[in-house]
Amino acid sequence: MTSRPRLPSSAAGAPPAGAPAVARPWRVWGALWIVYIVWGSTYLGMRVTVETMPALLGAGARFVLAGALLCLLVVVRRGPRGIRLRRREAGGALLVGTLLMGANATVMAAEQEVPSAVAALLIASVPLWVLIYRTLAGERVGRAGVAALILGFAGVALLLLPGEGARSQAPLLGLVVLLGAASVWALGSFTSPRVALPSDPLASTGWQMLFGGAACLLAGLIGGEAGDVNPGAFSARSLVAFAYLVVFGSVIAFSAYAWLLRNAPLGRVATYAYVNPVVAIALGAVVLGETITGPMLAGAAVVVASVALVARLEARRRAAAACERPHRAAPEPVSGSSVTSVSQAG
Repeated sequence: MTSRPRLPSSAAGAPPAGAPAVARPWRVWGALWIVYIVWGSTYLGMRVTVETMPALLGAGARFVLAGALLCLLVVVRRGPRGIRLRRREAGGALLVGTLLMGANATVMAAEQEVPSAVAALLIASVPLWVLIYRTLAGERVGRAGVAALILGFAGVALLLLPGEGARSQAPLLGLVVLLGAASVWALGSFTSPRVALPSDPLASTGWQMLFGGAACLLAGLIGGEAGDVNPGAFSARSLVAFAYLVVFGSVIAFSAYAWLLRNAPLGRVATYAYVNPVVAIALGAVVLGETITGPMLAGAAVVVASVALVARLEARRRAAAACERPHRAAPEPVSGSSVTSVSQAG
């Protein structure tokens, strides 16, 4: 779950006003599978990276590099004006980037002790936390939204119960830290459409990564991770995983996602929110040999079902809002409303 590009408000089954027609199905599904596989695999990538690299400094370096690459991509396509920031936009990117990248860095740190599959399942609760923030802000989420909350956190409880669930594979503190990271991730997503950000989704994401990555680097230095930096001790697989997170997890997947937001129906794009955890579980088991128990599968099924319900409700809400405001484009990130990944570590 990192920040997601802003999503123009539109009917769930159509691209935004003024956008190109819906692309050919093979192109849409190709981009979707990039998002499914790459963002679902970032939990595996983080788990392997922190085997020999410091978590906070590693996350900070990842986001600074990825943010610079995204901004460079925008400059190549649109010129230097494409990444120009107003003062309010800089403040918004700093706030949202610090929350989202900070949460992602916390996940990376927790994965030193917690299996990647478990981390992915707990971070999948981000949409549920967003619903809580919307409720606290006075928004109505309806009975179905409340039902999704109850269902989702019942699944989280299943994961945290003693026995053969996640508690059997990770310390309780690590699991609690991940839930805290999910709540901060959700706060960043909830805040995103409520502050000024650059209108270009890639430029916005690039600046958020740059600011958030710098905050992670500062946190790592304050936390004493500088003493853990020993390039000679970095394993080849950690370096490969780090490069994968920068190039594929950030630049390529975010570019595919931004393209989907302009060329595919929202309801189809939103499916990444509940596909990513499934991909993360499968990869953790196959690549790292992580143990998947019956209680974990039960909790996973409940959490994923609740996220799917939230995504469906959100698509309906946006479709209704678009009908009420047909001539107004009110950007809102997918993750900010209810269908994050991240991701999704992203």
